Amino acid sequence: MSALTSAQASKEHGASILVTSLASFFGVVLIQATAFLVDIFGDADGAAVTALYSVALVFIGLALYVAAVVTSNTFATIVAGRTRTIALLRLLGARSRDLRRSVAREGLVVGLFGGAVGMVLGVGASHLARAVAVSAGQLPDVQYTSVQPLVILPVVIVVLTTTLASYIGSRKVLDVTPVQATGGAVDTGVEAPRSRRIRTVLSIVLIAGGTALLGLGILVGMLNPGGVLVAFLGGVASFTGIMVGAYRILPATLKAVGRLFGRGPAARLASANAIRYPDRSTRTAVGLLIGVTLVTTFAVAMYSYRSMLVNEFDEASVDQVLTVTVGIMTGLIGFSAVIAAVGMVNNLLLSILQRTREIGLLRALGFTRKQIRAMILSESSQMVVASMGFGLILGIVYGWAAAQSLLGSLDSRGLTAPTLPWAVIAGTVLCGGLLALGASLTPARRANQISPVVALADA
Repeated sequence: MSALTSAQASKEHGASILVTSLASFFGVVLIQATAFLVDIFGDADGAAVTALYSVALVFIGLALYVAAVVTSNTFATIVAGRTRTIALLRLLGARSRDLRRSVAREGLVVGLFGGAVGMVLGVGASHLARAVAVSAGQLPDVQYTSVQPLVILPVVIVVLTTTLASYIGSRKVLDVTPVQATGGAVDTGVEAPRSRRIRTVLSIVLIAGGTALLGLGILVGMLNPGGVLVAFLGGVASFTGIMVGAYRILPATLKAVGRLFGRGPAARLASANAIRYPDRSTRTAVGLLIGVTLVTTFAVAMYSYRSMLVNEFDEASVDQVLTVTVGIMTGLIGFSAVIAAVGMVNNLLLSILQRTREIGLLRALGFTRKQIRAMILSESSQMVVASMGFGLILGIVYGWAAAQSLLGSLDSRGLTAPTLPWAVIAGTVLCGGLLALGASLTPARRANQISPVVALADA
C-alpha cells in the first residue's frame, strides 16, 4: 500500500526493525551461550546435567517469550496509529481483505529482515565473547559448538509474531468506516464488551492455572531438579495471564501512581491519558514490566541459588560455577532490559506521532512547550514507576520459585525464604529513573515541534 511508504511509515519501521533485531539477537545469543555451557559442563553427574538442561530449556523458552511479546506490542502500536490512513484507503475503494494482507506482508518483511540481522549478529557476538573469555582464562579451552541449530527458533518466532501481530492489529483499525477518513479517526483503545469479557476470563484462567503449576513445580523440585520445568510452565502461563489482562491491571496501577505526581495540569493530563486509552498505555508500559520482571527474577533466582548451594557444598567451588554462569546470564538478561527500554521509547514516540491533533489542541488552548514537556515526562515517569513496582514483585516471586524448584531436592532446609539482591534492586530503580528521563526527551522534543495551526488543520 503506497500510503505506508511515507516518511512516517519509514520512521515506524525503523523502530520495529530495531526491536525485532534485538529480540532475535537476544534469543540467538542466549541459545548459543546455553550450548557453550553444555559443552563446558557436559561431563558432570546426572543430576547436574539434568539441572543444566532444565535451565537451558527455561532460558530458551524465555528468549522466545520475550521476542514474541515485545515485537507483538511494538507492531500493534504501529498498526493502531494508522486508523485514518486505512480509512482513507477504504474511502478510495480498497477492500478490507487486501488491506489486511498488505499489512501482514509488511510485518513479514520487517520480521524477516530484523530476524536475519539479529541471527547473524547474535552468532558472531556469541563466538567473539566466547573467544575473549577463553583467551582471558575465564572459560576453559574446550571444543565448542559452532552453531546450535536451535538458533533458527527465535528468528522463526520473530517472523511469525510480527506477521500475526500486524494481521490481528489490522482487524481493529479496519473496523472504522470510510467516512471517518474525513475526520479525526484515531485509535481509541476501546474494544467490544464481548472481546473484553473473553480477555478477562482468559486472564483469570491463565493466572490461576499458572499459579497452581508454580506450586506444583516447587513440590516436584523437592524431589527432582526437573521441577523447574513445571514451574517454568506455570510462570509462563501466569505471566501470560497478566499480559492478557494488562489492559485492566496496568491502567489501574497507573491511576494509583498518578496521584503521587501531584494535581497540576500536566500530571493530571498524563494520568488521564493512561486511563482514557488503556491499550495504548499498556503497550507502552508492558515492555518495561517484562524487562524488570526478568532482571529481578534472574537476580533473585541466582542469589537464592547461591545461598542454597553454599548451605550444602563448599563455598569456593560454588563461587567458581556461579562466576561463569552469572557472567554469561547477566549479560543475556541485560539484553531483555535493553529490548524493554527500546520498546518503551518507541511506543511512547509513536504515541506522540498518533496524537498530533490532541497536542495541537492543547497548544491552542494555551499549554506552553514547558507544560507539554512536563506532561510527556510525567507520562513516562508514571509508566516507569508502575511497571517497576509491579515487575519487582513478580520478579521476586518467580525468582524464588525458580531457585526452589531447581534446587529444593539438594537443600536439606526444605522451603527457604528468597534471598533478595538489594544491590540489583537499587540499580534497577536507578536505571528506571534514568529511563523515565531518557524516554521522554525525544517524544517531548517531537511534541513541541507540532504547530497548533498545522495540527488542527491536518486532523
